[in-house]
Amino acid sequence: MELRAFVEITRPHNCVLAGVVGVLGSVVAVGHLPDAFRTLLVFLVVTLGCAGGNTINDYFDYEIDRINRPERPLPRGAMSRRTALYYALFLFAVGLFLAALINVYALILAVVAYVTMFLYAWKLKPMPFLGNLAVAGLTGATPLYGAVAVGRIGLAGTLAVCAFLVNVAREVVKDIEDFDGDMAKGAKTLPIIWGKRKAAYVGAIFAVLTVAASFLPVKAGVGLGYYAMFPVDLIILYAAYLILRSQDRETAHRSQKLLKISIFLAVMAFLIAALV
Repeated sequence: MELRAFVEITRPHNCVLAGVVGVLGSVVAVGHLPDAFRTLLVFLVVTLGCAGGNTINDYFDYEIDRINRPERPLPRGAMSRRTALYYALFLFAVGLFLAALINVYALILAVVAYVTMFLYAWKLKPMPFLGNLAVAGLTGATPLYGAVAVGRIGLAGTLAVCAFLVNVAREVVKDIEDFDGDMAKGAKTLPIIWGKRKAAYVGAIFAVLTVAASFLPVKAGVGLGYYAMFPVDLIILYAAYLILRSQDRETAHRSQKLLKISIFLAVMAFLIAALV
């Protein structure tokens, strides 16, 4: 067993980013940074939830990762599956304890999110499109969690809508990227059921819907929101163009990475809109 595997299996860069998005959800909601203790709690609840979700996902995805991602801790033998299961449950438990310190609504939302993460990894992931919607919903709930923690929604609601839509697109594109491994495991993802080309159209449609949703801050009277989002919209549309042009694994990887980058940049754009 490798000690570094306990950090590696959580994919810490993704978890820290999720925690930051949770905090920025609070900032976007109220227009300023909340008190330090509440800010820390929001960051930790989101980060620990993401870490637990990634760990439990690797536990259930062991056979698929042996094909698609053999370098990950479980396939290469750096950690046992049993240890990964207990570790994930520990991360979830600590996250829920901290959520209870924020308020009852933050605890309820954390419970719903954590349970959804477990169900996704256990049962929902191989199901066509339903698994995609579950992950996108969790991502959209991240800035919303920060807003619930401070008792106000504000622009965080619009940000959650955009995050949900762009993540549906990204999850579909990721399924195209993982086509071979999913096919070998017998998963029934959208590209396997409908074919890569039709799945690419679904991903592109949700990418375009994200761009349309980026106009919502303008409708709400926050004009800067759209101007800050404009470069992000271009990235999203380019990612859609790439996956429509070709559905090979390399192109799908590039497309989903661009969509992932756009998520962080969108948060920055909404932060600018909220503060200004």
